[in-house]
Amino acid sequence: MRDGPKAGRQSGLSPASNYDVVDGVTAAWVAKPREAHELRAVMEEVAARKLAVVVRGAGTKIAWGGIPSRLDAVIDVSGLDRVTEHVVGDLVVRVEPGMRLANLQATLEQVGQRLSIDEVMAGSTIGGIVATGLSGPRRLAFGGVRDLLIGVSVIRADGQLARAGGKVVKNVAGYDLCKLYTGSYGTLGVISETVFRLHPLPAAAAWVSARLADENAATKAVLELLSSQLAPVALELDWPATNGPIELSVLFEGLTGSVEQRCGIALGMVGASAAIRSSAPPWWATLPGPTTLKATTTISGVRDALRSVAVAAGSGAITASIRCSPGLGILYIGLSEDSEPEMVDYLLRRLRDHFKKSGGSVVVLRASAEIRAAVDVWGPVGALELMRRVKANFDPAGLLAPGRFVGGI
Repeated sequence: MRDGPKAGRQSGLSPASNYDVVDGVTAAWVAKPREAHELRAVMEEVAARKLAVVVRGAGTKIAWGGIPSRLDAVIDVSGLDRVTEHVVGDLVVRVEPGMRLANLQATLEQVGQRLSIDEVMAGSTIGGIVATGLSGPRRLAFGGVRDLLIGVSVIRADGQLARAGGKVVKNVAGYDLCKLYTGSYGTLGVISETVFRLHPLPAAAAWVSARLADENAATKAVLELLSSQLAPVALELDWPATNGPIELSVLFEGLTGSVEQRCGIALGMVGASAAIRSSAPPWWATLPGPTTLKATTTISGVRDALRSVAVAAGSGAITASIRCSPGLGILYIGLSEDSEPEMVDYLLRRLRDHFKKSGGSVVVLRASAEIRAAVDVWGPVGALELMRRVKANFDPAGLLAPGRFVGGI
């Protein structure tokens, strides 16, 4: 435990409670800033005292990534939960990191707009979504978090404020830094504000869903839909048991007549079991299993990827389910609650051998601390040395979420 705040000096740090634990690693201090200047003051103190910190919003993804190699303080940004600017005519919003996505969407809906990111984890905050880069099914049409993020303000490890991008959609200044912070798991800076481009709410939305016999039938329908002129907003597969049927669901949005027409055409593409739904299937934009792996491949490699998961799980006697965004080449693999660390490690090794052939990867997205301590969460990364140099440049003392990112960064 590091020394406490200096006598006579007002500190933003308070003694931590039993809640301020990350993967069994207990913090000594906690800070709960409610204003941006308070967050900066806390980070200045953290830097002066060389405290290792992990940032927490709603805590929905606090157990993602590697187990912290060191933890002195938790910075709780849930009090930074405001929309600081909304330029309706420019379709741009500026928002603090602790605001929950659902609350932001409710605010934007009042003026017929939305942030085109799905709430994959209920209760997620904006800061957590940016830190992990998790987007959801609508990424097919609107891009991921890094595509919608046009500006960001970050408190650096030394307590100084840095800004990238702006609030004009066409502004590309600092765009690479916005991309760099997205998905960095809090290892490069503490987000204090974000700027996103928005989209109008569609007049109508409908899903076409069908149950298909196997991965061959599913990928045939997927390729036909993707190569058509129907412009689906999202296209997802759910394979709850890798020896059973697959459910395909495709989302169309737009003007009412256009949506109805495109749904009618899609019905003829996906088989006799197809039906039109006015709401998403219950599994839509959710992650499978208490342990979830994320695999990436090429669009053309999705069929083989689905089969490889089924074969690898079967050979290891592991119960697996799959949610797949085939138009993005992303598979989320859910493992049952009774999966032992040794079983997960076996499956990871098998899958990584397969996916590296197509230039893809397999990471552990979420799992118990026991499993993540026993396996390589991130797997091999080709650009690891470059990432280490970036980390050393942004956080030379290694104070920001040490051990959480690839290679123990």
